[in-house]
Amino acid sequence: MTRREGFGLAAAAVGAAALPAAAEATAPPFVTKVDFKDPKWNRDTYARMDGDLDPTKEKLGWLKGTAYGVRDNEKVRPLFGVEGFSFVRIKRLPNGDWRRMLREIVFYRDLDSGKILETWHNPYTNEDVRVVPIANDPFNFTISDSIEPPPSYGGLQTEKPAPKPFLLDWSDGPDGTLICRTGIDMIYPSALQPNKWPRESAGPMNRVSEHFIYTIKRKDAENPRLTNLPLVGAWSRITPWLPWMLMGQAPGNISYFTNFATLKSIADLPADLVAAARAVSPKYLSAPTEDYGPSLSSLENYAKTQKPAPVPAGWTPPQPPALKMH
Repeated sequence: MTRREGFGLAAAAVGAAALPAAAEATAPPFVTKVDFKDPKWNRDTYARMDGDLDPTKEKLGWLKGTAYGVRDNEKVRPLFGVEGFSFVRIKRLPNGDWRRMLREIVFYRDLDSGKILETWHNPYTNEDVRVVPIANDPFNFTISDSIEPPPSYGGLQTEKPAPKPFLLDWSDGPDGTLICRTGIDMIYPSALQPNKWPRESAGPMNRVSEHFIYTIKRKDAENPRLTNLPLVGAWSRITPWLPWMLMGQAPGNISYFTNFATLKSIADLPADLVAAARAVSPKYLSAPTEDYGPSLSSLENYAKTQKPAPVPAGWTPPQPPALKMH
């Protein structure tokens, strides 16, 4: 998502509930009246889920789940655990939109011991490979009352859909909850081209889908004192084989299935997760204070930070098993 021109700050206040004096000092006004068909309510509520509208505060998000390998003619296979966190800061733009600024880091865990992996035995290639965590700094975008273009990933993604109102897929849930579903489906040129990255590249194009489910309380959405909305949710991602798996253009893909939530402080995170993040860089223990870029995914960052693996003599990408009819 990128910045777009929109309405002025004064217009953003139309329909917004009056904020208490304490909140007014640091948080701009925002819409709290629940209206699934109001682009301004969608914009402000999504921003409150994604971050904290008080720019002096940062939001800590946490996720945990499993990554699965998917190939033809065999069962889907759990490969490793996934756990990580992000810090987000949000600032109001002059036109009334919100700019979210994020750092995130995600590690992979052994399915049996739960330990954070430094190396992993790839069952498809029968070799030990070095694990590279996800470390995105930054991943920023604008939250507007109209749908923003998808991430450009440093200019690789060029799709620019026609502008339309920012209306998310909301529904009423049980026990006074609101459920929001969002997602994005993309195909764009890979930063890891096969001629340079024969072992890391899944092909000339990246086909990626990410989908999210957010669950919040209606009373929280209606509360003008809450600049951030407590939530729980689920995240799934379909993506090419991870480059550090060294699968080349083998048929198949990775599917992530995780849950996520907002945490109150870094003390709520597992100690080994915090230590691993600090070892990569202490910057991952806080949100950005200023906007900068480019915003890249883990695939583009891999191309920037890693080197192509050597290709053993006679190596070919692993293939799925032959179909066995019973």
